[in-house]
Amino acid sequence: MVNLVSANWESVPTQTAKQHRIIAAIDLGTNSLHMVVVEIEPTLPSFNIIGREKETVRLGDREMKTGNLKPQIMERAIATLGHFQEIAKTLNVDTIIAVATSAVREAPNGRDFLQKVEDEVGLSVKLISGQEEARRIYLGVLSGMEFDDKPHIIIDIGGGSTELILADSHEGRTFTSTKVGAVRLTSELITTDPIHDTEFEYLQAYARGMLERAVEEIQANLKDGESPRLVGTSGTIETLVMIHAREKVDSVPSTLNGYEMSLKDLQEWVNRLRKMSNSERAAIPGMPEKRSEVILAGAVILQEAMLVLGLESLVVCERSLREGVIVDWMLTHGYIEDRLRYQGSVSQRSVLRIANKYDVNLEHSDRVAVFALSIFDQTKGTLHDWGADERQLLWAAAILHNCGHYIGHSSHHKHSYYLIRNAELLGYNETEIEIIANLARYHRKSPPKKKHENYQNLEGKNHRQIVSQLSAILRLAVALDRRQIGAITRVECEYLTEKQELILKIFPSHADDDCALELWSLDYKKDVFEAEFDVKLVAKLELNIAAFS
Repeated sequence: MVNLVSANWESVPTQTAKQHRIIAAIDLGTNSLHMVVVEIEPTLPSFNIIGREKETVRLGDREMKTGNLKPQIMERAIATLGHFQEIAKTLNVDTIIAVATSAVREAPNGRDFLQKVEDEVGLSVKLISGQEEARRIYLGVLSGMEFDDKPHIIIDIGGGSTELILADSHEGRTFTSTKVGAVRLTSELITTDPIHDTEFEYLQAYARGMLERAVEEIQANLKDGESPRLVGTSGTIETLVMIHAREKVDSVPSTLNGYEMSLKDLQEWVNRLRKMSNSERAAIPGMPEKRSEVILAGAVILQEAMLVLGLESLVVCERSLREGVIVDWMLTHGYIEDRLRYQGSVSQRSVLRIANKYDVNLEHSDRVAVFALSIFDQTKGTLHDWGADERQLLWAAAILHNCGHYIGHSSHHKHSYYLIRNAELLGYNETEIEIIANLARYHRKSPPKKKHENYQNLEGKNHRQIVSQLSAILRLAVALDRRQIGAITRVECEYLTEKQELILKIFPSHADDDCALELWSLDYKKDVFEAEFDVKLVAKLELNIAAFS
Protein backbone atom coordinates (compact mmCIF):
# COMPACT_ATOMS: atom_id res chain seq x y z
CA MET A 1 0.00 0.00 0.00
CA VAL A 2 1.22 3.52 -0.78
CA ASN A 3 1.97 5.42 2.39
CA LEU A 4 0.13 8.72 1.97
CA VAL A 5 2.12 10.59 4.59
CA SER A 6 5.38 9.58 2.94
CA ALA A 7 4.04 10.26 -0.53
CA ASN A 8 3.01 13.77 0.37
CA TRP A 9 5.98 14.33 2.61
CA GLU A 10 8.88 13.46 0.35
CA SER A 11 10.13 17.05 0.52
CA VAL A 12 10.68 16.92 4.28
CA PRO A 13 14.21 16.02 5.38
CA THR A 14 14.73 13.32 8.00
CA GLN A 15 16.24 14.76 11.17
CA THR A 16 16.51 11.71 13.40
CA ALA A 17 19.73 12.97 14.93
CA LYS A 18 18.17 16.22 16.04
CA GLN A 19 16.44 16.57 19.38
CA HIS A 20 13.28 18.40 20.30
CA ARG A 21 14.21 21.88 21.45
CA ILE A 22 12.18 24.56 23.18
CA ILE A 23 13.23 28.03 22.10
CA ALA A 24 11.82 31.52 22.40
CA ALA A 25 11.92 34.48 20.02
CA ILE A 26 11.54 38.02 21.35
CA ASP A 27 10.81 41.02 19.15
CA LEU A 28 11.49 44.50 20.59
CA GLY A 29 9.12 46.43 18.36
CA THR A 30 8.28 50.13 18.21
CA ASN A 31 4.86 49.60 19.77
CA SER A 32 5.09 46.35 21.73
CA LEU A 33 7.44 43.69 23.00
CA HIS A 34 6.43 40.20 21.92
CA MET A 35 7.65 36.73 22.80
CA VAL A 36 6.72 33.43 21.19
CA VAL A 37 7.81 30.11 22.71
CA VAL A 38 7.94 27.04 20.48
CA GLU A 39 8.81 23.38 20.65
CA ILE A 40 10.73 22.29 17.59
CA GLU A 41 9.69 18.98 16.05
CA PRO A 42 12.77 18.03 14.02
CA THR A 43 11.31 15.05 12.15
CA LEU A 44 8.75 17.15 10.27
CA PRO A 45 10.53 19.73 10.54
CA SER A 46 8.15 22.16 12.19
CA PHE A 47 7.45 23.88 15.46
CA ASN A 48 4.53 23.94 17.85
CA ILE A 49 3.74 27.26 19.53
CA ILE A 50 3.36 26.66 23.27
CA GLY A 51 3.30 30.21 24.58
CA ARG A 52 2.88 33.85 23.59
CA GLU A 53 3.44 37.05 25.57
CA LYS A 54 2.93 40.69 24.67
CA GLU A 55 3.42 43.99 26.46
CA THR A 56 2.74 47.42 24.94
CA VAL A 57 5.82 49.45 25.93
CA ARG A 58 6.01 52.05 23.14
CA LEU A 59 9.75 52.23 22.55
CA GLY A 60 8.80 54.47 19.64
CA ASP A 61 7.67 57.21 22.03
CA ARG A 62 11.09 58.87 21.97
CA GLU A 63 12.34 62.27 23.12
CA MET A 64 11.28 64.93 20.62
CA LYS A 65 14.51 66.93 20.44
CA THR A 66 17.12 64.18 20.55
CA GLY A 67 15.26 61.14 19.27
CA ASN A 68 16.60 59.15 22.21
CA LEU A 69 14.67 56.37 23.90
CA LYS A 70 13.13 57.75 27.10
CA PRO A 71 14.64 56.51 30.38
CA GLN A 72 11.30 55.47 31.90
CA ILE A 73 10.35 53.53 28.78
CA MET A 74 13.73 51.79 28.68
CA GLU A 75 13.22 50.73 32.29
CA ARG A 76 9.75 49.42 31.48
CA ALA A 77 11.15 47.47 28.53
CA ILE A 78 13.93 45.95 30.64
CA ALA A 79 11.42 44.93 33.32
CA THR A 80 9.25 43.34 30.63
CA LEU A 81 12.19 41.42 29.22
CA GLY A 82 13.00 40.15 32.69
CA HIS A 83 9.40 38.99 33.03
CA PHE A 84 9.61 37.27 29.63
CA GLN A 85 12.73 35.43 30.78
CA GLU A 86 10.94 34.17 33.90
CA ILE A 87 8.08 32.84 31.78
CA ALA A 88 10.55 31.24 29.37
CA LYS A 89 12.25 29.50 32.29
CA THR A 90 8.96 27.99 33.50
CA LEU A 91 8.43 26.63 29.96
CA ASN A 92 11.90 25.01 29.96
CA VAL A 93 13.23 27.23 27.19
CA ASP A 94 16.89 26.46 26.46
CA THR A 95 17.56 29.24 23.91
CA ILE A 96 16.21 32.78 23.59
CA ILE A 97 16.73 34.74 20.37
CA ALA A 98 15.93 38.44 20.64
CA VAL A 99 15.87 41.10 17.92
CA ALA A 100 15.26 44.85 17.99
CA THR A 101 13.79 46.80 15.10
CA SER A 102 12.87 50.33 14.00
CA ALA A 103 12.69 52.30 17.27
CA VAL A 104 16.00 50.99 18.61
CA ARG A 105 17.63 51.18 15.16
CA GLU A 106 16.94 54.89 14.87
CA ALA A 107 17.49 56.02 18.45
CA PRO A 108 20.94 57.58 19.05
CA ASN A 109 21.06 55.74 22.38
CA GLY A 110 19.67 52.49 20.93
CA ARG A 111 22.91 50.55 21.25
CA ASP A 112 23.43 51.85 24.77
CA PHE A 113 19.96 50.55 25.61
CA LEU A 114 20.80 47.09 24.26
CA GLN A 115 24.00 47.05 26.31
CA LYS A 116 21.94 48.00 29.36
CA VAL A 117 19.59 45.09 28.63
CA GLU A 118 22.51 42.69 28.50
CA ASP A 119 24.04 44.08 31.70
CA GLU A 120 20.82 44.02 33.72
CA VAL A 121 19.01 40.88 32.55
CA GLY A 122 21.74 39.01 30.69
CA LEU A 123 19.87 39.01 27.39
CA SER A 124 21.78 39.58 24.16
CA VAL A 125 19.58 41.42 21.64
CA LYS A 126 20.53 41.60 17.98
CA LEU A 127 19.80 44.90 16.23
CA ILE A 128 18.59 44.07 12.71
CA SER A 129 18.28 46.28 9.65
CA GLY A 130 15.01 47.04 7.92
CA GLN A 131 15.83 44.68 5.06
CA GLU A 132 16.84 41.90 7.45
CA GLU A 133 13.57 42.44 9.31
CA ALA A 134 11.76 42.07 5.98
CA ARG A 135 13.67 38.86 5.19
CA ARG A 136 12.68 37.26 8.47
CA ILE A 137 9.07 38.38 8.03
CA TYR A 138 9.17 36.52 4.71
CA LEU A 139 10.45 33.36 6.42
CA GLY A 140 7.71 33.64 9.04
CA VAL A 141 4.97 33.96 6.42
CA LEU A 142 6.56 31.17 4.37
CA SER A 143 6.15 28.88 7.41
CA GLY A 144 2.50 29.78 7.82
CA MET A 145 0.82 29.65 4.42
CA GLU A 146 1.01 28.06 0.99
CA PHE A 147 2.58 30.14 -1.79
CA ASP A 148 1.73 27.63 -4.55
CA ASP A 149 4.67 28.86 -6.65
CA LYS A 150 2.90 32.19 -7.15
CA PRO A 151 4.21 35.68 -6.34
CA HIS A 152 3.02 37.26 -3.11
CA ILE A 153 3.40 40.78 -1.80
CA ILE A 154 3.70 40.80 1.98
CA ILE A 155 2.92 43.93 3.97
CA ASP A 156 3.82 44.20 7.64
CA ILE A 157 2.80 47.47 9.34
CA GLY A 158 4.74 48.00 12.52
CA GLY A 159 4.90 50.88 14.94
CA GLY A 160 7.85 52.61 13.28
CA SER A 161 8.19 51.06 9.83
CA THR A 162 6.31 49.21 7.13
CA GLU A 163 7.92 46.31 5.33
CA LEU A 164 6.85 45.48 1.77
CA ILE A 165 8.18 42.22 0.37
CA LEU A 166 7.81 40.58 -3.02
CA ALA A 167 8.42 36.86 -2.83
CA ASP A 168 7.36 33.42 -3.96
CA SER A 169 8.04 29.97 -2.55
CA HIS A 170 11.47 29.94 -4.20
CA GLU A 171 12.94 33.26 -3.18
CA GLY A 172 12.40 36.69 -1.75
CA ARG A 173 12.80 39.02 -4.72
CA THR A 174 12.46 42.42 -3.04
CA PHE A 175 12.83 43.38 0.62
CA THR A 176 11.93 46.97 1.52
CA SER A 177 11.47 48.86 4.77
CA THR A 178 9.91 52.32 4.84
CA LYS A 179 9.80 54.72 7.78
CA VAL A 180 6.03 54.86 8.07
CA GLY A 181 4.46 53.09 11.02
CA ALA A 182 1.30 53.34 13.09
CA VAL A 183 3.02 54.83 16.15
CA ARG A 184 5.36 57.08 14.15
CA LEU A 185 2.64 58.69 12.05
CA THR A 186 0.29 59.06 15.00
CA SER A 187 2.88 60.92 17.06
CA GLU A 188 4.19 63.04 14.18
CA LEU A 189 1.08 63.89 12.18
CA ILE A 190 -2.05 63.57 14.34
CA THR A 191 -2.75 66.31 16.88
CA THR A 192 -6.57 66.50 16.81
CA ASP A 193 -9.18 64.12 18.22
CA PRO A 194 -11.17 63.24 16.15
CA ILE A 195 -8.69 63.98 13.41
CA HIS A 196 -9.28 67.22 11.49
CA ASP A 197 -9.98 66.92 7.75
CA THR A 198 -6.79 68.79 6.86
CA GLU A 199 -4.66 66.52 9.03
CA PHE A 200 -6.35 63.44 7.63
CA GLU A 201 -5.71 64.49 4.03
CA TYR A 202 -2.06 65.18 4.82
CA LEU A 203 -1.79 61.81 6.62
CA GLN A 204 -3.03 60.04 3.49
CA ALA A 205 -0.76 61.99 1.14
CA TYR A 206 2.30 61.51 3.38
CA ALA A 207 1.78 57.75 3.72
CA ARG A 208 1.30 57.36 -0.01
CA GLY A 209 4.33 59.47 -0.88
CA MET A 210 6.57 57.56 1.52
CA LEU A 211 5.46 54.18 0.17
CA GLU A 212 5.87 55.00 -3.53
CA ARG A 213 9.56 54.11 -3.78
CA ALA A 214 9.04 50.70 -2.15
CA VAL A 215 6.08 50.00 -4.43
CA GLU A 216 8.16 50.93 -7.48
CA GLU A 217 10.81 48.40 -6.40
CA ILE A 218 8.15 45.74 -5.99
CA GLN A 219 6.60 46.43 -9.38
CA ALA A 220 10.00 46.50 -11.11
CA ASN A 221 10.58 42.90 -10.02
CA LEU A 222 7.21 41.55 -11.12
CA LYS A 223 7.37 39.49 -14.28
CA ASP A 224 5.03 40.04 -17.21
CA GLY A 225 1.61 38.58 -16.59
CA GLU A 226 2.10 37.99 -12.87
CA SER A 227 -0.81 38.85 -10.56
CA PRO A 228 0.50 38.78 -7.00
CA ARG A 229 -1.64 38.11 -3.94
CA LEU A 230 -1.36 40.56 -1.03
CA VAL A 231 -0.66 39.06 2.39
CA GLY A 232 -1.04 41.17 5.51
CA THR A 233 0.63 40.53 8.86
CA SER A 234 1.13 42.30 12.20
CA GLY A 235 -1.05 43.73 14.95
CA THR A 236 -2.47 46.63 12.95
CA ILE A 237 -3.78 44.43 10.16
CA GLU A 238 -4.95 41.68 12.52
CA THR A 239 -6.90 44.27 14.53
CA LEU A 240 -8.56 45.74 11.43
CA VAL A 241 -9.54 42.29 10.20
CA MET A 242 -10.76 41.23 13.65
CA ILE A 243 -13.10 44.19 14.15
CA HIS A 244 -14.30 43.77 10.58
CA ALA A 245 -15.00 40.05 11.11
CA ARG A 246 -16.78 40.60 14.43
CA GLU A 247 -19.16 43.06 12.83
CA LYS A 248 -19.60 41.22 9.53
CA VAL A 249 -20.26 37.71 10.83
CA ASP A 250 -20.99 38.56 14.47
CA SER A 251 -18.36 36.15 15.76
CA VAL A 252 -14.65 35.97 16.46
CA PRO A 253 -12.77 33.68 14.04
CA SER A 254 -10.71 31.00 15.79
CA THR A 255 -7.93 31.86 13.35
CA LEU A 256 -7.31 34.84 11.13
CA ASN A 257 -5.10 32.81 8.80
CA GLY A 258 -6.52 33.06 5.31
CA TYR A 259 -9.18 35.61 6.28
CA GLU A 260 -9.77 37.98 3.36
CA MET A 261 -10.60 41.68 3.54
CA SER A 262 -11.39 43.86 0.53
CA LEU A 263 -10.03 47.34 -0.13
CA LYS A 264 -13.62 48.56 -0.22
CA ASP A 265 -14.28 47.27 3.31
CA LEU A 266 -10.99 48.76 4.51
CA GLN A 267 -11.88 52.17 3.07
CA GLU A 268 -15.23 52.06 4.85
CA TRP A 269 -13.45 51.38 8.14
CA VAL A 270 -10.96 54.19 7.52
CA ASN A 271 -13.84 56.62 6.98
CA ARG A 272 -15.51 55.42 10.17
CA LEU A 273 -12.34 55.54 12.28
CA ARG A 274 -11.44 59.08 11.16
CA LYS A 275 -14.77 60.38 12.50
CA MET A 276 -14.30 58.77 15.93
CA SER A 277 -12.50 60.04 18.98
CA ASN A 278 -9.92 57.83 20.63
CA SER A 279 -12.38 56.84 23.35
CA GLU A 280 -14.95 55.86 20.71
CA ARG A 281 -12.40 53.75 18.86
CA ALA A 282 -11.41 52.09 22.13
CA ALA A 283 -15.05 51.04 22.63
CA ILE A 284 -15.17 49.11 19.32
CA PRO A 285 -15.70 45.39 20.08
CA GLY A 286 -12.43 43.54 19.55
CA MET A 287 -10.20 46.63 19.79
CA PRO A 288 -7.12 45.68 21.85
CA GLU A 289 -6.03 47.92 24.70
CA LYS A 290 -3.96 50.91 23.49
CA ARG A 291 -4.36 49.92 19.83
CA SER A 292 -7.15 52.51 19.42
CA GLU A 293 -4.59 55.31 19.72
CA VAL A 294 -2.69 54.24 16.61
CA ILE A 295 -5.17 52.21 14.56
CA LEU A 296 -6.23 55.09 12.27
CA ALA A 297 -2.68 55.79 11.10
CA GLY A 298 -2.09 52.07 10.59
CA ALA A 299 -5.31 51.71 8.59
CA VAL A 300 -4.35 54.66 6.38
CA ILE A 301 -0.93 53.13 5.67
CA LEU A 302 -2.61 49.89 4.60
CA GLN A 303 -5.19 51.70 2.49
CA GLU A 304 -2.59 53.79 0.66
CA ALA A 305 -0.35 50.78 0.07
CA MET A 306 -3.23 48.85 -1.50
CA LEU A 307 -4.19 51.82 -3.64
CA VAL A 308 -0.65 52.38 -4.94
CA LEU A 309 -0.19 48.64 -5.53
CA GLY A 310 -3.54 48.47 -7.31
CA LEU A 311 -4.69 45.45 -5.28
CA GLU A 312 -8.32 45.00 -4.28
CA SER A 313 -7.99 42.61 -1.34
CA LEU A 314 -5.59 41.03 1.12
CA VAL A 315 -5.43 37.80 3.09
CA VAL A 316 -4.06 37.52 6.61
CA CYS A 317 -1.16 35.42 7.84
CA GLU A 318 -0.75 35.31 11.61
CA ARG A 319 2.93 34.38 11.37
CA SER A 320 5.48 37.12 10.84
CA LEU A 321 8.76 38.39 12.30
CA ARG A 322 8.92 36.31 15.49
CA GLU A 323 8.15 33.08 13.69
CA GLY A 324 10.64 34.10 11.00
CA VAL A 325 13.29 34.43 13.71
CA ILE A 326 12.51 30.83 14.68
CA VAL A 327 12.72 29.58 11.08
CA ASP A 328 16.00 31.45 10.55
CA TRP A 329 17.41 29.78 13.69
CA MET A 330 16.26 26.37 12.44
CA LEU A 331 17.91 26.99 9.08
CA THR A 332 21.23 28.01 10.62
CA HIS A 333 21.21 25.08 13.07
CA GLY A 334 20.54 22.37 10.52
CA TYR A 335 16.93 21.61 11.38
CA ILE A 336 15.83 22.57 7.86
CA GLU A 337 17.88 21.78 4.78
CA ASP A 338 16.63 24.89 3.03
CA ARG A 339 13.63 27.15 3.10
CA LEU A 340 12.17 25.65 -0.09
CA ARG A 341 11.91 22.22 1.48
CA TYR A 342 10.43 23.84 4.55
CA GLN A 343 7.73 25.48 2.42
CA GLY A 344 6.86 22.14 0.84
CA SER A 345 3.30 21.85 2.03
CA VAL A 346 2.55 24.00 5.03
CA SER A 347 -0.95 22.60 5.40
CA GLN A 348 0.13 18.95 5.40
CA ARG A 349 2.96 19.60 7.80
CA SER A 350 0.57 21.39 10.11
CA VAL A 351 -1.87 18.46 10.07
CA LEU A 352 0.89 16.01 10.99
CA ARG A 353 2.09 18.33 13.75
CA ILE A 354 -1.40 18.34 15.28
CA ALA A 355 -1.62 14.56 14.85
CA ASN A 356 1.66 14.14 16.75
CA LYS A 357 0.51 16.54 19.43
CA TYR A 358 -2.60 14.48 20.16
CA ASP A 359 -0.92 11.05 19.90
CA VAL A 360 -2.81 9.98 16.78
CA ASN A 361 -2.07 6.45 15.54
CA LEU A 362 -0.62 7.60 12.23
CA GLU A 363 -0.35 4.13 10.71
CA HIS A 364 -4.10 3.67 11.12
CA SER A 365 -4.95 7.22 10.06
CA ASP A 366 -2.72 6.91 7.03
CA ARG A 367 -4.54 3.75 5.89
CA VAL A 368 -7.89 5.48 6.45
CA ALA A 369 -6.66 8.44 4.38
CA VAL A 370 -5.51 6.14 1.54
CA PHE A 371 -8.91 4.40 1.44
CA ALA A 372 -10.83 7.69 1.63
CA LEU A 373 -8.87 9.28 -1.21
CA SER A 374 -9.06 6.10 -3.28
CA ILE A 375 -12.86 6.04 -3.02
CA PHE A 376 -12.95 9.80 -3.64
CA ASP A 377 -10.85 9.47 -6.80
CA GLN A 378 -12.70 6.44 -8.17
CA THR A 379 -16.16 7.96 -7.67
CA LYS A 380 -15.30 11.43 -8.97
CA GLY A 381 -17.42 12.21 -12.02
CA THR A 382 -20.00 9.55 -11.16
CA LEU A 383 -21.09 10.17 -7.57
CA HIS A 384 -19.52 13.61 -7.03
CA ASP A 385 -17.65 16.44 -8.73
CA TRP A 386 -15.45 17.73 -5.93
CA GLY A 387 -11.91 18.79 -6.81
CA ALA A 388 -8.37 18.97 -5.43
CA ASP A 389 -9.22 21.43 -2.64
CA GLU A 390 -11.96 19.21 -1.22
CA ARG A 391 -9.68 16.18 -1.60
CA GLN A 392 -7.08 17.87 0.58
CA LEU A 393 -9.70 18.64 3.24
CA LEU A 394 -10.76 14.98 3.23
CA TRP A 395 -7.12 13.93 3.69
CA ALA A 396 -6.69 16.25 6.66
CA ALA A 397 -9.89 15.00 8.29
CA ALA A 398 -8.86 11.36 7.73
CA ILE A 399 -5.50 11.92 9.41
CA LEU A 400 -7.06 13.73 12.38
CA HIS A 401 -10.41 11.93 12.68
CA ASN A 402 -9.40 10.05 15.83
CA CYS A 403 -7.49 12.84 17.60
CA GLY A 404 -10.39 13.13 20.07
CA HIS A 405 -9.13 9.95 21.77
CA TYR A 406 -6.58 12.28 23.39
CA ILE A 407 -9.44 13.55 25.59
CA GLY A 408 -11.35 10.27 25.94
CA HIS A 409 -12.89 7.38 24.02
CA SER A 410 -16.49 8.29 24.79
CA SER A 411 -17.76 10.76 22.18
CA HIS A 412 -14.26 11.04 20.78
CA HIS A 413 -15.68 12.17 17.41
CA LYS A 414 -17.04 15.28 19.16
CA HIS A 415 -13.73 15.79 20.92
CA SER A 416 -12.01 15.59 17.52
CA TYR A 417 -14.19 18.43 16.28
CA TYR A 418 -13.23 20.60 19.25
CA LEU A 419 -9.49 19.89 19.03
CA ILE A 420 -9.30 20.50 15.27
CA ARG A 421 -11.43 23.62 15.52
CA ASN A 422 -9.12 25.13 18.12
CA ALA A 423 -5.78 23.87 16.84
CA GLU A 424 -3.34 26.12 15.01
CA LEU A 425 -3.88 24.53 11.59
CA LEU A 426 -1.71 26.54 9.23
CA GLY A 427 -2.34 26.79 5.52
CA TYR A 428 -6.12 26.66 5.98
CA ASN A 429 -8.60 29.47 6.32
CA GLU A 430 -11.43 29.65 8.84
CA THR A 431 -13.97 27.95 6.57
CA GLU A 432 -11.62 25.11 5.66
CA ILE A 433 -10.81 24.40 9.31
CA GLU A 434 -14.54 24.30 10.08
CA ILE A 435 -15.05 21.79 7.24
CA ILE A 436 -12.16 19.56 8.39
CA ALA A 437 -13.46 19.60 11.96
CA ASN A 438 -16.98 18.70 10.80
CA LEU A 439 -15.72 15.88 8.59
CA ALA A 440 -13.90 14.38 11.56
CA ARG A 441 -16.96 14.91 13.76
CA TYR A 442 -19.12 12.80 11.44
CA HIS A 443 -16.81 9.85 10.84
CA ARG A 444 -19.03 7.84 13.20
CA LYS A 445 -22.37 7.88 15.03
CA SER A 446 -25.01 10.36 13.83
CA PRO A 447 -24.78 11.81 10.30
CA PRO A 448 -24.89 15.63 9.89
CA LYS A 449 -28.12 17.20 11.10
CA LYS A 450 -29.39 20.75 10.79
CA LYS A 451 -29.93 21.00 14.55
CA HIS A 452 -26.22 20.38 15.26
CA GLU A 453 -24.52 23.66 16.17
CA ASN A 454 -21.22 22.72 14.53
CA TYR A 455 -23.05 21.89 11.28
CA GLN A 456 -24.90 25.21 11.46
CA ASN A 457 -21.53 26.99 11.73
CA LEU A 458 -20.79 26.10 8.10
CA GLU A 459 -21.25 29.19 5.95
CA GLY A 460 -23.41 27.91 3.13
CA LYS A 461 -25.23 25.04 1.43
CA ASN A 462 -22.15 24.12 -0.62
CA HIS A 463 -19.98 23.71 2.49
CA ARG A 464 -22.64 21.60 4.20
CA GLN A 465 -22.82 19.39 1.12
CA ILE A 466 -19.05 18.91 1.20
CA VAL A 467 -19.30 17.74 4.81
CA SER A 468 -22.32 15.49 4.18
CA GLN A 469 -20.80 13.71 1.18
CA LEU A 470 -17.15 13.50 2.18
CA SER A 471 -17.93 12.40 5.74
CA ALA A 472 -19.95 9.54 4.20
CA ILE A 473 -16.80 8.52 2.28
CA LEU A 474 -14.70 8.87 5.45
CA ARG A 475 -17.07 6.50 7.30
CA LEU A 476 -16.40 3.77 4.73
CA ALA A 477 -12.65 4.36 4.94
CA VAL A 478 -12.71 4.01 8.73
CA ALA A 479 -14.69 0.77 8.41
CA LEU A 480 -12.10 -0.64 5.98
CA ASP A 481 -9.45 -0.52 8.74
CA ARG A 482 -11.78 -1.59 11.54
CA ARG A 483 -9.16 -3.76 13.31
CA GLN A 484 -6.42 -1.20 12.64
CA ILE A 485 -4.04 -3.93 11.46
CA GLY A 486 -3.95 -3.24 7.72
CA ALA A 487 -6.16 -6.24 6.91
CA ILE A 488 -7.17 -4.71 3.56
CA THR A 489 -4.57 -3.70 1.02
CA ARG A 490 -6.71 -1.82 -1.51
CA VAL A 491 -10.23 -1.25 -2.83
CA GLU A 492 -11.70 -0.92 -6.30
CA CYS A 493 -14.98 0.81 -7.11
CA GLU A 494 -17.25 -0.15 -9.97
CA TYR A 495 -20.38 1.93 -10.58
CA LEU A 496 -23.31 0.22 -12.29
CA THR A 497 -25.36 3.08 -13.73
CA GLU A 498 -28.48 1.12 -14.61
CA LYS A 499 -28.77 -0.41 -11.16
CA GLN A 500 -27.51 2.72 -9.34
CA GLU A 501 -25.20 0.35 -7.53
CA LEU A 502 -21.60 0.79 -6.37
CA ILE A 503 -19.59 -2.40 -6.15
CA LEU A 504 -16.78 -2.05 -3.60
CA LYS A 505 -14.19 -4.75 -4.30
CA ILE A 506 -12.02 -5.43 -1.25
CA PHE A 507 -8.57 -6.99 -1.52
CA PRO A 508 -7.31 -8.52 1.76
CA SER A 509 -3.66 -8.53 2.79
CA HIS A 510 -3.75 -12.25 3.61
CA ALA A 511 -5.53 -15.02 1.70
CA ASP A 512 -6.80 -16.71 4.87
CA ASP A 513 -8.36 -13.52 6.28
CA ASP A 514 -12.10 -13.27 5.61
CA CYS A 515 -12.12 -9.65 6.87
CA ALA A 516 -15.41 -10.41 8.63
CA LEU A 517 -15.15 -7.47 11.03
CA GLU A 518 -14.37 -5.00 8.24
CA LEU A 519 -17.29 -6.31 6.16
CA TRP A 520 -19.60 -6.10 9.15
CA SER A 521 -18.47 -2.52 9.84
CA LEU A 522 -19.03 -1.56 6.19
CA ASP A 523 -22.54 -3.00 6.29
CA TYR A 524 -23.22 -1.10 9.51
CA LYS A 525 -21.99 2.23 8.15
CA LYS A 526 -23.09 2.10 4.53
CA ASP A 527 -26.61 3.48 5.16
CA VAL A 528 -25.32 7.06 5.43
CA PHE A 529 -23.30 6.69 2.22
CA GLU A 530 -26.25 5.15 0.34
CA ALA A 531 -28.64 7.88 1.46
CA GLU A 532 -26.21 10.67 0.62
CA PHE A 533 -25.35 9.48 -2.90
CA ASP A 534 -28.66 7.73 -3.69
CA VAL A 535 -26.88 4.49 -4.52
CA LYS A 536 -26.79 0.91 -3.26
CA LEU A 537 -23.40 -0.19 -1.90
CA VAL A 538 -22.34 -3.82 -2.33
CA ALA A 539 -19.05 -4.95 -0.76
CA LYS A 540 -17.28 -7.98 -2.28
CA LEU A 541 -14.21 -9.69 -0.90
CA GLU A 542 -11.75 -10.48 -3.71
CA LEU A 543 -9.69 -13.57 -2.88
CA ASN A 544 -7.11 -13.99 -5.64
CA ILE A 545 -5.19 -17.02 -4.37
CA ALA A 546 -2.54 -16.68 -7.07
CA ALA A 547 -1.62 -13.28 -5.73
CA PHE A 548 -0.72 -14.80 -2.37
CA SER A 549 1.20 -17.83 -3.62
